[in-house]
Amino acid sequence: MKKILVTLLAVVALAFGQQAQAQMKIGVFDLDLMVQAMPGYRAVDSIVQLYERDTLQQEYNYYQSEYMRLDSTYKADSAKKAPKSVLDQILASRQQVGLNLVYWQQIAQNKVEQKRGLLAQPLFEKVVEAYKKVLDARKYDLILKPNTFEIGSKVENVFLYVAKELKIQLPQELGGGQEIPEETKPAAKPAAGGAKPAPKKN
Repeated sequence: MKKILVTLLAVVALAFGQQAQAQMKIGVFDLDLMVQAMPGYRAVDSIVQLYERDTLQQEYNYYQSEYMRLDSTYKADSAKKAPKSVLDQILASRQQVGLNLVYWQQIAQNKVEQKRGLLAQPLFEKVVEAYKKVLDARKYDLILKPNTFEIGSKVENVFLYVAKELKIQLPQELGGGQEIPEETKPAAKPAAGGAKPAPKKN
């Protein structure tokens, strides 16, 4: 009897969970992907590439030459029996420059992301404003990122609505070319105080 009761409770819980999931309004969206789909993002990307190629490359070259200079200076001053305080200062500077070279990839990546974020900030603000309007209008219960739900799940492509709000074309990978699904409108209720049915004849 106890096993039957547990089984019944499990079935009821499963059915309730499926019903709740069916009633939830779920959308899929990603702010960063939407920003990258904005027409002005190409200019941001081009400037960032120039920044990597010119500014960051020059900075890396400087660290390399500075490390070699400090290393040569330390060896020369050591041979001249320079004071320990002077040698320690050169060693500390060389170590700091060496750490910059060792962790350069991470340092450069952080600088690139910071530069990209600064340049893309106006685009980001526009997307956020449009996204908030869509959320207010559509009343989603849950927003998922792409690739976090199973194929066939009943979710709305929020990219379509945000793109419509921004008046831009989406790339195909975000749903470009798709039509926005029509809303299912509830059946119209009869007007109050309408015509009454004719009385039956005797």
